Amino acid sequence: MFAQPSATSLNVLVLNRHYLAIRIINVRRAFTLLFKELAEVIHVDNGKYLSYDFSEWCDLSQLAREFEPAEHDWIKTVRFDIAVPRIIRLAVYDRLPRQEVKFNRRNLFARDSNRCQYCGNKFPTSELSLDHVVPRSQGGGATWENIVCACVKCNIRKGGRTPKQASMHLIRSPSKPRRNPSISIKLADNRYASWKAFLDNAYWSVELR
Repeated sequence: MFAQPSATSLNVLVLNRHYLAIRIINVRRAFTLLFKELAEVIHVDNGKYLSYDFSEWCDLSQLAREFEPAEHDWIKTVRFDIAVPRIIRLAVYDRLPRQEVKFNRRNLFARDSNRCQYCGNKFPTSELSLDHVVPRSQGGGATWENIVCACVKCNIRKGGRTPKQASMHLIRSPSKPRRNPSISIKLADNRYASWKAFLDNAYWSVELR
């Protein structure tokens, strides 16, 4: 089975047996679960959520390839193309999703959308640093509420001072996100619109793997 790079870079939302969102996986892993009959595809059609096993999804893909090819991303096989599913549901897994959002550099950059929280400009990750709003020298800790993204220029200007002491202002007060901030970035892509109902209705935190 061979996929175009654009297809393999996509993600698939995984639900447990009770339709609770538990994680995001890559396309290759999703197809492995489907092929082994460990999961089924959940597909949105006219506002309805329909389920298909791997064989049924292959059959449906052939029709979709003929009549609505632009509506899907495609995995190419020797015999035919298969539409990339957006959501799959595990057949037997019923554990609840993790509730804790990991406090790490990736999630901090994602929470702040790679935007300096002082000047408001957006930068590549390589040009951003993490700044303690209240410096450690003044008792500031490493918490969601005290660390923000800052560009090199603003970080140097602020130095070992608080924003007030440096006559600087945060564009937004930092806080702990209710779910993995990377999810909000993906929801901005229309490809993942069908995830929204499973993510917004219950503040589920989805673990990226």
